[in-house]
Amino acid sequence: MNLRLGAALTTLVTVGVLTAATSPSAYAGRGAAPTVAAPAAVRAAVVDRVVIGYSVKHRPIVAYHLGEQGPGIPTMMIVSTMHGNERQIQKIPEALRDGRKIHGVDLWVVPVMNPDGLAADTRQNAHGVDLNRNFPTHWVHTTGHYGSGPKAASEPETRAMMSFLLKVKPERLISFHQPLHGVDVDSRRPAFSHKVSRALHLPVSHVKCGGVCGGTMTQWFEAHLPGTAITVEYGAHPASRTLRVQAPKALLRLFGGHR
Repeated sequence: MNLRLGAALTTLVTVGVLTAATSPSAYAGRGAAPTVAAPAAVRAAVVDRVVIGYSVKHRPIVAYHLGEQGPGIPTMMIVSTMHGNERQIQKIPEALRDGRKIHGVDLWVVPVMNPDGLAADTRQNAHGVDLNRNFPTHWVHTTGHYGSGPKAASEPETRAMMSFLLKVKPERLISFHQPLHGVDVDSRRPAFSHKVSRALHLPVSHVKCGGVCGGTMTQWFEAHLPGTAITVEYGAHPASRTLRVQAPKALLRLFGGHR
């Protein structure tokens, strides 16, 4: 079942996380509003903006609803900047957001899952936790660069994303990262990884975790939802045109959408 967010939507409450529609009043007393990369007049693709939760430092985590809903229209989701020092990769969901109306796909994009890490240019959130080791599936306590936090789902960013995914239930979830340059084939449907690989001109690979590979968002997703979740890694310095033009167009075609 797809999430229906119309003009009447004001809040979503699940797993103890309050989520609110991002009208100006939604930010009152809640910290800074998200950075807007393009004027509203050229962001016709946006159907809704939703604050799905708040970071440790109370920065909003914003999801943008694009496209259209209807019988036979698939629901897809793109998440990026789970690690704050992987800052270039947000250009892909931003380019999808900042353009003409999208047809043929029900699409959600979360350009920045870790706003505190982005502000500090760090992999971890403000608690020093790697959010992609904090999800409560195969969670293992680790410290250091890939620190998983004091317990599973200890971080507000993790809980916000879990809550939102359980509401939306996308058929496909793509989690964008840097800098390993490849499409992870370890998923419920490896054929989807191969399709993404061909569309984005990236090799298929078994993405290495840099340590204990547990507590990731894609692992949690496939353990709790019927859809498919994959990790896509670009290199350390992808061309801006690749991220802003080529990848968004390729993803829309892959999802059966168009502008």
